[in-house]
Amino acid sequence: MLAFRSWAHLRLAVLASVRVFFSDLGHGMLAVGHNSLAVIGLAVLSAVFVLGGRAEVRGVLEERALDWLLERQEARAVGADDLIEVGDLSAVDRATAIDPAELNRQQATVAQWLARRYRVAPEPVSRLVQEAWSLGQRVGLEPTLILAIMAIESSFNPFAQSSVGAQGLMQVMTRVHDDKYEAFGGNHAAFDPLTNLRVGVQVLKDCIARAGSLEGGLRYYVGAANLADDGGYAFKVLAEQEFMQQLLRGRSVPATARLPVPPVPVGSAASSPVTTQAQADSPAAARPTTKPPAAPAERKSNKPERLALAQ
Repeated sequence: MLAFRSWAHLRLAVLASVRVFFSDLGHGMLAVGHNSLAVIGLAVLSAVFVLGGRAEVRGVLEERALDWLLERQEARAVGADDLIEVGDLSAVDRATAIDPAELNRQQATVAQWLARRYRVAPEPVSRLVQEAWSLGQRVGLEPTLILAIMAIESSFNPFAQSSVGAQGLMQVMTRVHDDKYEAFGGNHAAFDPLTNLRVGVQVLKDCIARAGSLEGGLRYYVGAANLADDGGYAFKVLAEQEFMQQLLRGRSVPATARLPVPPVPVGSAASSPVTTQAQADSPAAARPTTKPPAAPAERKSNKPERLALAQ
């Protein structure tokens, strides 16, 4: 009996000792953990203050953090099924378009007429009309002349390209005038409507100054300065400009008005009355503008590679 009680007391004492041991061990580890975390926290804060005081290090950290956030955003966007929810609120700032109501009366009249004539939206055409007026005042050219060149060259297609490599609204030879696109970031800017318009107007101004006359400048612009015939190019541009001048004088010009037939050069094979009449009756000569002027590749397929502009 005494032995049994001794064994029970011994067992209770061992259990109490084990509990005390593990309790002390837990409290000790907790104290060590708190102290370690405090040390790590102090080290991190010290590093942040030291590195944050250096501008170059701070810039690198901010750049990497921004890249990481953008990558996460793009990853979420790629996995999204609804592209509208992803959106891009800056898209409207990149669009070449304005409300026609923002134009003055003359500009709005021309913009609406061109939109109907070439079957394009009035908003982008309004922006081009506004820019043509601004550039025309700066360089001393009639804005209607600039718009007429865009009409004949590309029918207001900013992505047009001819068979010889003329590109954009004004059909500028990009590889010839690549130096002019450097200020806009490179040759791909030829397909930005406003950039192509500005470069084209600069080329046109140089051509007119070089030729000494408007008609001669247009021949230089189309690359026919050294040829006997420019294919009626200058005649068509000036005829299209005259339509817009009539609008500005308050006259009514239907959007389907046909361009007149260019005169046949003296001495050409088509100078006989029969051939002239055939040209007048042909769809190419009397092209209704419900179908805009021919695409640049068709119009320029029989022209030289605008070598005059490269001289």
